[in-house]
Formats: sequence, structure tokens, C-alpha cells
Amino acid sequence: MFYGLLILSNLCRRRDSGGKTGYADIVKENKLFEHYYKEQGLVPEGEFEQFMDAMREPLPATIRITGYKSHAKEILHCLKEKYFKDIQELEIDGQMMEAPQALSWYPDEQAWHTNMSRKIIRKSPLLEKFHQFLVSETESGNISRQEAVSMIPPLLLKIEPHHKILDMCAAPGSKTAQLIEMLHADMDVPFPEGFVIANDVDNKRCYLLVHQAKRLNSPCIMVVNHDASCIPTLQIDSDGKKDILFYDRILCDVPCSGDGTMRKNIDVWKKWTTSNSLHLHGLQLRIAVRGVEQLAVGGRMVYSTCSLNPIEDEAVIAALLEKSEGALELADSSADLPGLKWMPGVTSWKLMTKDGQWFSDWSEVPSSRHTQIRPTMFPPKDAEKLAALHLERCMRILPHHQNTGGFFVAVLVKKAPMPWNKRYPKVLPHKHTHLTDDRYLYVLLDVVNGADFSLVGLSFEPAVPKGASVAQEASAKQEGMCGPPPSKKMRLFGYKEDPFVFLTEDDPVFNTIQSFYDLSGDFPKLNVLTRTHEGKKRHLYMVSKELRNVLLNNSERMKVINTGVKVWSRNSDGEEFGCAFRLAQEGIYTLQPYIRSRIIRVSVEDIKVLLTQENPFLSKLEDDAHAQAKKMGMGSIVLKYIPNANNPAEPQCPIQLCGWRGKTSIRAFVPRNERFHYLRMLGVEVFRDKQGLGQKRGDGEKEGKEQVEDEVEKDAEEEEGAGDNETELDLENGDQNGSSKPKTEGGNKETSS
Repeated sequence: MFYGLLILSNLCRRRDSGGKTGYADIVKENKLFEHYYKEQGLVPEGEFEQFMDAMREPLPATIRITGYKSHAKEILHCLKEKYFKDIQELEIDGQMMEAPQALSWYPDEQAWHTNMSRKIIRKSPLLEKFHQFLVSETESGNISRQEAVSMIPPLLLKIEPHHKILDMCAAPGSKTAQLIEMLHADMDVPFPEGFVIANDVDNKRCYLLVHQAKRLNSPCIMVVNHDASCIPTLQIDSDGKKDILFYDRILCDVPCSGDGTMRKNIDVWKKWTTSNSLHLHGLQLRIAVRGVEQLAVGGRMVYSTCSLNPIEDEAVIAALLEKSEGALELADSSADLPGLKWMPGVTSWKLMTKDGQWFSDWSEVPSSRHTQIRPTMFPPKDAEKLAALHLERCMRILPHHQNTGGFFVAVLVKKAPMPWNKRYPKVLPHKHTHLTDDRYLYVLLDVVNGADFSLVGLSFEPAVPKGASVAQEASAKQEGMCGPPPSKKMRLFGYKEDPFVFLTEDDPVFNTIQSFYDLSGDFPKLNVLTRTHEGKKRHLYMVSKELRNVLLNNSERMKVINTGVKVWSRNSDGEEFGCAFRLAQEGIYTLQPYIRSRIIRVSVEDIKVLLTQENPFLSKLEDDAHAQAKKMGMGSIVLKYIPNANNPAEPQCPIQLCGWRGKTSIRAFVPRNERFHYLRMLGVEVFRDKQGLGQKRGDGEKEGKEQVEDEVEKDAEEEEGAGDNETELDLENGDQNGSSKPKTEGGNKETSS
């Protein structure tokens, strides 16, 4: 996956350098775009020139600190004291850099923006340290480089740790990462009750999504690959009975024309046409309908686009509300993000074809255009009904108001089941099925959409209203009567995934693990899974109890790309020391609460030694840690730092690292970017100049920024472990005899884990 990203990165570099495919050749003018939005009246009077000027300016750089991690405050302190102060004193290309500012509407100063574009940050030698910091911390999951307006939808969902969440069109995953963070608001709870199911229709983009989600090391995320407009209804066990999974929160960030992204996607200027919105409207409405069908009564769904076009925005919301017949209502979110400037949704808009012809009402559209233009693209004609929809509660963010991209967002609350679930044929229950009658109605929609429920044990007896004909049914749909979305068969495609196999409580693999790590009695063995039916288990993963429930009940109708967090990896040396599985850094914060042995408490100075030397002798540790290590046998260990409130100069957050106790040495097995992250927190400079990191490296090493980026990105994709992520930050040698290095079995990586 990452090789593809590197190719894309190189392509961008060629574009930036003014090559034949360069963005420099694109003129930021589109008269049709200007004419269209002037006529729509979305921009306040007298502000249109400001609006267009802002659209032509590069998008400012914005970053978000991963809020759920207990060391978010340490990251914020590092940013303010080490990087932001330097930036505000810089002059680049004749322009003074302004001091970065916290986004006024994002909680707890966890999101920041600067007037520097991403291109300046990436290209300026004066900002090399800051750029390396961004690359490294992004890969280790501690910050996200995310557009400001993209941060809005997850905040409006008002997520709590127990919520079951569906992200319908999730790739590339920046919003998904926010959802995961909110689930883990309390880091002391390794398994929140809620979970995130992140879906995308594009199989390849699902792997970008996996990469984003894996940075956060959560056991509560599952990535699936389905068409969002017909994503299957899932089944779960509830109190010993089968039940249908309804989501407490749904993020419906649909595919769109993207004209709000012109500041960063320059090619939109030459590609923009009104046809884009006309082609997408139907898909957007189908996805939104499918979303609200799966939303629990009382739940919230956020619909969002990065388009300013009412055909993709208010028209979809209005059609959805009309179809719902009162089952949905727009929530008033005006007070939810104080400090955010936005325009209320509009109640009137027009439609324009690509050749410049305008239509204000469906009745004006000639029959020859009925396949392209649909009634749902126009505002409701009845003024009273239109007022009752409260479209003004939608939020449109304009670029010139707060120096952002353009965006649209609407928050829907479900008050009752969707009306067609009552109107359409009921499902006849199988004698062994315990679903309530209301729940059968939702299952029927999956049958309409092509899902296979033969495994559920349900039998169906379609019933047609007396006297109804196919022609009458078609006529009813044309008149806008409520009904389920058009049928569309689900398609499963893409790479073949390894199976998810849960271990039983008496699996032999637990025998040595249990005794070696002295796992507590409440350790959830049933939540441990592997990715193979046969042969030795190479890696063990953990998922939350709720995701296990979903996996076990839906394996035949759900295409899972990835789930869980790695907690153990098999290594060839470990068995002779008592356990064939070593701890994995990704899952240490999930697993450590259950481990009662193999733990060495370390100090700040110990961590510095462990992260800057490859194989330090045990004697390099301070007395307390040295004494603990001497008493411990060889093998995998946890290195645990507990903050001291009486010493505020040291990090005030816990740190847990995986390590290995060798014969005479000790080492930390931590991915390179996480090493950099922890060292920064401890005040160690980790900037890599052209000679390497502080000192000269071996001959033949590539120089410069591109090498740093390539190594960092490559490292994020490698498994952490012996030889994969070792970085000798100074040249002090550790133990060359009696090496502490375990050999990891299985040179080939698993496809998506």
C-alpha cells in the first residue's frame, strides 16, 4: 500500500516542480462556477469577491492532536514551546509567518492552523524540523494532518464510549480516527463498550483506511468493504436471542463533486461542471436512506459533503426528510460548536445543466431530461411543508469566513422507524427465530437490496397490496411516495482476506502465555483471534466483546478487511525462555492491564537509554530498574513509566514499552516513529540533518528530506520487532554477546494485519 503512496508523493513533487502535469498550468478560473454560485445566492451580498479570492488561495495547514491519549497535553506543550515559537519569527518568500492559532471551535486546543500552506511546510529548509515532526508524529498516531472542516462531523455526532458507530464512506480515514479517539475518551478502559465499523466501497482505499485506523491501536475498530447504498444489516446476539444491530451514531460523509476543496485540489477548477452534482444526487440520497434505516431510534446521523452545491446538500436532506414522514428531524446544532462561523441552509435553489439552462421546478424539465434530472433535486413546492423541514438548521461553511475549505453538514435525529418499514410486506418469522416483528421489517430491506439471509433461518412471504400492479407501484414512486431505495445487488470484490479465527478458552496456546505473563483471571480469552485455520499461529489479536459478537454472527454476509489490535507475535527464541509469544507494542496499552508479571518500572533516564541505544547492558539502567531486571528471566517484558506528580518537569503521563530481557542486555522493541515521539516528550532532540540524526551514519545512506520521509513511511508499514524498527540514535554499542534479539517467525507479512 505504501509503495503506492510514495509513487503518488513523487507525482505530487513533479507537479509542484512545474512538470508537464504540473498544477502550475491550471488557471484558477471557471466562469461557469462563478455564474452558478452567484445565481444560487449562497454567499452573503457583497462578499462574493472575497469568497472567490479565498478559493484561489492555498489552504492553510491544520493539525489535530490525538485527544484520547493521556499524553495529548505533552504533545501540545511540545508544539507550543518547541515549534510554534520558531515559526512565528520566520519570513518565507517575503511573507512573515503568523503564529499558529488554535481553532476556536475545537475543544481543548486540540486542533491548530497556520497561514503556511502544506507546500511551504514541505519545501522550506527553515521548517525542516517542523516537517519531520509532523511526518513522524502522524505515523505514530499522535497527530493527524487533517483539513479543519473535515473535523466538524465527528464533533457533531456527540459520541460517547458506549456508542455503536457506523462510518459509511470512511476512506481515507481522518474522520474515522476521530471517532475512535472519542470512544477511548478514558484511556484506563482498554475495551470501551462501543465500536466503530468503518466501511468503504473501494477495496484499495480500504487499505488506506486500515493504515489510518491502525495508528490508534484500538481493539474497537472494524474495516469492511461494501457499497454503502446497500450495506447489509448485521445481526448480533442479545440476551441469548438473535437481534438486528442498529447504530447509535452514523457518519454519512458521501461521495460528492468536491467543489469545496478547490483550495487543495486544484484540478477541480478545470473539471467543475454542474453535471457532477446531477450525477451524484441519486447515489447520495440512496446512501443517506440506507443510513437512516440502520440508525437506532433516538440515534444521530450526520450527513456531510465537501461540496457547496444545494443539489448535493439541501436537496438530499429535504428528500430524506420528506420520505421519512416525520420519522427524522433536523437537529439544531447552532450552539454545539461555539466559535465556528457558518451559513444557515437555504430553502430555495435552482438547477442548471452544463449548457447553462436553468430550471426552478420539476414541471419545467422536459421529458427528454427526466433520466438526468429528478424531482428530488428541487425544493418542496408546499411552503408550509418546506418550513416544517427547518432546512435552515443545515450548516454551510464558506472558505472566506474562517480561512477554511468549503463544507456542508446536517445533523439528523431519528424519532421513529422509517415509514416504509411499516407499509411494506411483513416477514414471516421462522419458528426458531426470536426477532421482534418490527425488526423483521428491517431484514426485508436487505432482501430487497440483494442480501442473502438464508443463513439467518428466516423465511419470507412477499405480500402485495390487493389490486396493486407493477405499473401502479412505478407510478407511486414517480409521484414521490415513500418506499425503500431501488434494489442494487451487493458485490464483493477485491483481495481475498485471511479468515478471522477466535481462540477457545482452553486453546493450548494460552498455557504458556498464562503462566509466563501471569494474566489476571478476568483476561478475556474469548476476545483473542488469529488469521489462520491451519499451522502455527504467527500473531494474536484482540477485539472488544461487542465486535466479537458482530464478527461471529455476520462472517458470511460481511466482507471484513481488518479488525482488532495485535497483542502477541510468535518468535523462535522465546519458547526456550518459557513462552513462544512476545508482546507487540501496538497492543500494549490494551493488554498491559491484565499482565501481572514481566513488568519493569523504569525512570525517564532509563527510557532515554533504552530508546537511544540498540542493546544497552543491564548496568546502563538506573539502580532500581537494574535490580528489577536482574531478578527477571530472559524473554519479553513490559517497560513501564509511572509519572511523578511531584516532578512536573518530567512527563505527566504513563508510558508503556515492549522490551526484551537478554542475557546481559535489555532492549526496547518500539517502532521508529514512536521512539521519536517518546524522546521528544523527554526533551531529546531527534531532528535528522543531512548527516543523519545528530551524528554521521554509515556510508552510502541517502541524504535529505525525501529519504527521511521514505524511511518514516516505510517503517509504519513494517512489523515492529527485531531488526525492523531498530534505530541506533547514538553510536554506543550494547551487548554484542548473548544478544537479546528474538527472531520473529514468518518473513511474509499478513495481507492486512
